[in-house]
Amino acid sequence: MKLKLNTLSVRGFTLVEIMIVVAIIALLAAGAVPYVLRARQRAQATVMLDDLRALDGALDQYAIEDSLPDGFEPNGLALMPYIKQGSRLYNSCDSTGTCHDLFGRPYDLEGGVGGRYAINQDTYAALSDVAPADFWSPYAVDGQ
Repeated sequence: MKLKLNTLSVRGFTLVEIMIVVAIIALLAAGAVPYVLRARQRAQATVMLDDLRALDGALDQYAIEDSLPDGFEPNGLALMPYIKQGSRLYNSCDSTGTCHDLFGRPYDLEGGVGGRYAINQDTYAALSDVAPADFWSPYAVDGQ
């Protein structure tokens, strides 16, 4: 009796081919990481700019409803009813009415320059490569 061997050709990828594909994917990923991180920082800066606008709007509403003069010193707790409840900004405010940015640093609730709010210096420094000073306009950098 003669045995017949199955001569099916089994074709697959070699280890070298798989390693080349993995190396190419790693190179592409390494090139994309800086862009992803930059986009993330820019998104964070945009959220904080939106928070400043919301705080400024709350200040304006508070001043109009209470007939307050220009240059008054805002009270953080008094502004809380004018910030949308359940929003990220509202939830970032503590029991004294001080609201915090995404890094946990407080927004300047003393009015900033010209009665507007200001971004924290450390937050500005962390985001300055994607959000220069003119990005924050008309809001100032705290202490500048």
